[in-house]
Amino acid sequence: MAIITRLTRSLAVAFVLVGALTMAGTAATATPAPPESEVGTIGEPPGSADPVRGFVDGHTHLMSYEAFGGMLLCGKPFDPDGIDHALTDCPDHFPNGEAAWFENFTRTGSPTGTHDPVGWPTFRSWPANDSLTHQQTYHRWVERAWRGGLRVLVNHLVANRQLCAIYPLKRNACDEMDSLRLQAQRTFEMQDFIDARAGGPGRGWFRVVRSPAEARQVIAAGKLAVVLGVETSEPFGCRQTLGIPHCTKAQIDRGLDEMQSLGVRSMFVCHKYDNALCGVRFDSGTQGVIVNLGNLLSTGRFWSARTCTGPEHDNTIEKAGVLPPELARLLPRGVGLPLYPPAPHCNTRGLTSLGEYMVKGMMRRGMIIEIDHMSVKAAGRTLDLLEAEGYAGVVSSHSWTDPGYLRRIYRLGGMVTAYGHQAEEFAATWRASLPLRQEFGRPGYGYGLDANGLGSLPSVRPGGTAGPVTYPFTSFDGAVTLERQRTGERVWDVNVDGVAHYGLVPDWIEDMRLVAGDELVQDMAAGAEAYLRTWEAAASRAP
Repeated sequence: MAIITRLTRSLAVAFVLVGALTMAGTAATATPAPPESEVGTIGEPPGSADPVRGFVDGHTHLMSYEAFGGMLLCGKPFDPDGIDHALTDCPDHFPNGEAAWFENFTRTGSPTGTHDPVGWPTFRSWPANDSLTHQQTYHRWVERAWRGGLRVLVNHLVANRQLCAIYPLKRNACDEMDSLRLQAQRTFEMQDFIDARAGGPGRGWFRVVRSPAEARQVIAAGKLAVVLGVETSEPFGCRQTLGIPHCTKAQIDRGLDEMQSLGVRSMFVCHKYDNALCGVRFDSGTQGVIVNLGNLLSTGRFWSARTCTGPEHDNTIEKAGVLPPELARLLPRGVGLPLYPPAPHCNTRGLTSLGEYMVKGMMRRGMIIEIDHMSVKAAGRTLDLLEAEGYAGVVSSHSWTDPGYLRRIYRLGGMVTAYGHQAEEFAATWRASLPLRQEFGRPGYGYGLDANGLGSLPSVRPGGTAGPVTYPFTSFDGAVTLERQRTGERVWDVNVDGVAHYGLVPDWIEDMRLVAGDELVQDMAAGAEAYLRTWEAAASRAP
């Protein structure tokens, strides 16, 4: 079909050229505009001067479709040729999803299953809140979230060499740093794409920012400030094999300098697998089985856990599960999944001397340190280092640190953006945060949706005392009216679909307003300002 399409376009161009030569002065027929998604809003977001009013998403992955070899996640957030080219399923998902074993395993716990692979214009099966391999951040959907109140979005460039190696299909190399560079490039290309649609350079609503001052200028102009972050398992090649590190302090310095030059201002020290810098907070459930296998293949060891003796602990490692055949064959002969001592589980590995060097290097450069995914042993030591320097630039962006550490984060002046749970669960997390934030004078709450991050988006809220979201509704500031979002033939409703894609985030926040009242929404509308103040405190420490 693609070959036929290209041939048709080539013939069309030829006919236009012949007409121009033989019929000078005759106007050429205008090329029809490519199809596009609706946004479903009326009104324009206002500019917001100090203090900023609006929401912050502290953790999302706009360009993860280029990660993990580039064929694990399906579809793209934009395509110059239109939505029918951007929102397509992966080749191995055709004809009915039976071969999409990773999608099926992470969605249901079984490698078997089916779905309709057709995207535009029907979208019968995807995107969906629990589908982890289909594009959720198409640019028109992100635009709807911005129009609905989003003011700061942290776009984490993400990579995992071992997951890339495990997945059999790939079009990109597995080197993590190359993947990060490519995703940064794609982010700026998306900015240029949106600019072109708006009339030229600098005209678009999507702006990558490199400082909190630039972010405030962008938001004051009524646009979305996009911060680049990094969430990768082996930053700067800092993997380890049987405890032996594969990087040096000089590599860490060169890597941090390069990330800064790309525009990165926030970064994780470790992610998913133990590396030469720190031990990780475990994954649980079905996904934990896959990630633990990856830890073995990456480091030569499965996770090492002990029964915790203190109040903080890592996520519980579930009993050994069953791997799908595609992964079971990767186990060395005679090696099975390990058994662990009784929960609660704590990783025996903490922050290494190289990890301490990286944390101190990030402080010297005024970067935000992401504490999520660190083991409690590593996180505790990291907070020791930050407290010794009075360094406020620390964020827990998607609920992957022990709640016992939140007091220390808030005391420092750091920021917490909670994972995007279903409305009632998120509201409960918000309520639990209030006493701590009031104690330390830290108004403003945020979310870390982790869209396109191999995690589920908020599901449909069950009945309860609050009624359903009624359409249309207005944004928190009353400036924008939001209808049900339509893309092609599909119309989404948060009461039926949950947060199937990023454009339904305003609907989810309206759902939380029904559950917890306007106090929650107004506190979240102070979230962007809270994030910027944490960033300002960190940036002020840079030379």
